[in-house]
Amino acid sequence: MITTIEGRLSEAGVDWVDVIVGGGVGLRVSVPTALIERVGVVGDIVKLHTSLQVKEDSLDLYGFPAPEGRKTFEALLGVNGVGPRVALSILSRLTPEQLAVAVASQDASVFKGVSGVGARIAERIILELKGKLTAEITTSATTSTESEVIEALTALGYSTTEVSVAVNAIPIEDELSFEEKLRIALEGLAE
Repeated sequence: MITTIEGRLSEAGVDWVDVIVGGGVGLRVSVPTALIERVGVVGDIVKLHTSLQVKEDSLDLYGFPAPEGRKTFEALLGVNGVGPRVALSILSRLTPEQLAVAVASQDASVFKGVSGVGARIAERIILELKGKLTAEITTSATTSTESEVIEALTALGYSTTEVSVAVNAIPIEDELSFEEKLRIALEGLAE
């Protein structure tokens, strides 16, 4: 099984990237469309956490910037009626954290507009993934001020899911102080 690849980005499309991994070997990896904007430019070294899907007539590699993306993708594949393309479509629209929050709060409305996901599939995803996904907040993706906000909200007794939603709603501006970010998060939690 191929779980990660690292190499030079040689080309990118709407939902795929080609990565030269060494010895002139290039791999085409299907990725969430949201990743294309931040994967880098041609020539950059990229690292993707991958899931190899084997079919009778093909080997398809799906890549994500973090292990959580791969785990969420594979969890989605365990849902009856969700194949690799639909799972990738979901992760193009929602981050693993947003999906975990939607499942935990049983919010099927987040799937509106996701290609290949109707009301029945959305309900099945929520039902079958309930308790299997955790909304974890990765402090490596947050600033030190956001980490302080996370700690403060957790100390106040808010759940990880509530804190996740509140912190994700804070505008991404470095100029905001800890107090301003905490105020925005608390206002979001009060709604």
